[in-house]
Amino acid sequence: MNHTDTVTTVLVANRGEIARRVFASCRRAGLGTVAVFSDADAGSPHIAEADAAVRLPGTAPADTYLRGEAIIAAARAAGADAIHPGYGFLSENAEFARAVLDAGLTWIGPGPDSIARMGSKVEAKKIMADAGVPVLAELDPAAVTEADLPVLIKASAGGGGRGMRVVRDLAELPDQLAAARREAQSAFGDPTVFCERFLETGRHIEVQVLADRHGTVWAVGERECSIQRRHQKVVEEAPSPLVEATPGMRERLFAAARRAAQAIDYEGAGTVEFLATGASEATGNVTGASEATGNVTGASEATGNVTGASEATGSSADGEFFFLEMNTRLQVEHPVTECTTGLDLVDLQLQVAAGARLEPEPPPASGHSIEVRLYAEDPAQDWRPQSGTVHRLALPGRVAAFEVLREPGLRLDSGVEDGSAVGVHYDPMLAKVISYAPTRGRAVRMLATSLARAEVHGLRTNRDLLVNVLRHPEFLAGNTDTAFFDTHGLDTLAAPLADAGAESLSALAAALADAAAHRAAATVARGLPSGWRNLPSQPQVKRYEGDRGAHEVRYRLTRSGLIADDHPGVVLVAHTERRVVLAIDGVQRQFHVARYGDAVHVDSSLGPVRLRAIPRFVEPSAHVAAGSLLAPMPGSVIRIGAAVGDAVTAGQPVLWLEAMKMEHIVKAPTAGVLTELPVAVGTQVELGAVLAVVTPAESGEPSAPADIEE
Repeated sequence: MNHTDTVTTVLVANRGEIARRVFASCRRAGLGTVAVFSDADAGSPHIAEADAAVRLPGTAPADTYLRGEAIIAAARAAGADAIHPGYGFLSENAEFARAVLDAGLTWIGPGPDSIARMGSKVEAKKIMADAGVPVLAELDPAAVTEADLPVLIKASAGGGGRGMRVVRDLAELPDQLAAARREAQSAFGDPTVFCERFLETGRHIEVQVLADRHGTVWAVGERECSIQRRHQKVVEEAPSPLVEATPGMRERLFAAARRAAQAIDYEGAGTVEFLATGASEATGNVTGASEATGNVTGASEATGNVTGASEATGSSADGEFFFLEMNTRLQVEHPVTECTTGLDLVDLQLQVAAGARLEPEPPPASGHSIEVRLYAEDPAQDWRPQSGTVHRLALPGRVAAFEVLREPGLRLDSGVEDGSAVGVHYDPMLAKVISYAPTRGRAVRMLATSLARAEVHGLRTNRDLLVNVLRHPEFLAGNTDTAFFDTHGLDTLAAPLADAGAESLSALAAALADAAAHRAAATVARGLPSGWRNLPSQPQVKRYEGDRGAHEVRYRLTRSGLIADDHPGVVLVAHTERRVVLAIDGVQRQFHVARYGDAVHVDSSLGPVRLRAIPRFVEPSAHVAAGSLLAPMPGSVIRIGAAVGDAVTAGQPVLWLEAMKMEHIVKAPTAGVLTELPVAVGTQVELGAVLAVVTPAESGEPSAPADIEE
């Protein structure tokens, strides 16, 4: 490839993991780097990795990362001659791209006109239909009827699950439309939304495209991203098991993706997303170049089928697909394509922006790569986002960071480091963990084992769910769709990896590590065991709360060794404040213990365990009034649905919180009267803060915890 060296310093108009990812390729290319950061990101690792950094005053995206004029001013101040938008924020904003070019800077992305044509998902569907790419018909929100249900509300200007809602009851449509518009405005600066019929199941397949300004268009490879939560991808892989198993499907997908890129004179890296589904689900809802009422058509009149110009026919098993949207930017999941092709997609973006020519054909793909997104969230509590400190995030063994894997191994792309704070202003993704291997089975096994043995301390995450998904028989068989969590049960998939027995042993290890820590800190008789007596005495007692329940650990350290109630026969081999070795039925196991305040993390081959040490004496101030609605997460109150003195019913929305770019409804736990409301619209609240108090309708009736809905 020829390379025109016109760029010397790149400002990345983004934050966290994606900024670090772009910086890595810039460093390898010998380019200077500039970061921008909000006040909430003042301690973010991406700042330290840049050659220069410019503050964007404020915390909310609208005040910082969505202010195009401030970002261009930052580029000028720092001497950057190019801007890379990353993904999210302004990455698909045509006006921003045009402003960058008007400022005399190089825009590392597609042309403003291409972005604009795909920026409206409504217009994008029309363009794709005219190009012979099958599409799912748009529904006017004002014209949706019972016959159209269920429908999916989508933000026209963005993705990532923001502004998306599934509506199954027509009466809920107005409120859900309003909420979707608020989320879209907050995340993308554009409240426009539209509806389309919601298909309960389907395979989400996307094609990575890359095009230069000289007319060459690559379809680099496909990815399967069917496993999603809240319409946001969780597990992605390349190649797609569905495409691998369906003769001819890859060629037709690639042809459709190239047509999509050519239809808008595309330049740079982008992704064309498709949904593969059964004709019975799609009938009457999919159109191609012609508008055939009641039929699924492509460039030709193929009644009842999802087709493109390539005449795809048959059921979903035959590889039917239709267009969802085109993302005119780099995708979160691009590493799996990099690892299977050997291409550095960010470096190619830089080269194409500098006027370079692509080779006539892309390199062939080989091997298999899987990526999972590690989120700070609690899947068992309806995916509730978490905030706080990441005390430790480490995978076992040798792990590459932001590198294209060409040998079997693991890659970690993360926006946080040990000690990083995760706030409420941005997406709760902590890291992407990627495996690469010659076969899918090996890639799955490597990734699942590494995640299970990773040290993930401080915040509750979806780590256990990810491992359970990777080890699920249906995933191993390649049978995934967008309803995976509903089909196989979120409660089962979100279950802790460590069973009750493993958690109990981990609590014992935590108690012994705690005892070793106390002895190490002792000023006298340090060599004696904890709780040592000349004569037989009562056991030492420590209490912990875990995911599997409460644990009361009763033990004594005697001349003959450990005596632990509930664990007869367990032998203590060694113990320090950080490492405990126990022999269970003759098998030695190591338990690594880390304590952060009252939070205790125990990692072993039996599974990771998270415990809370229960103090012997509870502070009176820790109690709250019965009927209190506590903040389930830090956030901002954006709406209040009742006033003091109002009668409320069980499940009635009392207020709405915004956290991590999503809305969350806090509902009354029981019927009663709203007697206290210490917050107002705009109030910033911390985790556990009292939002309201509902006095039960019947005197003395205890209130359940406040319910929350996203």
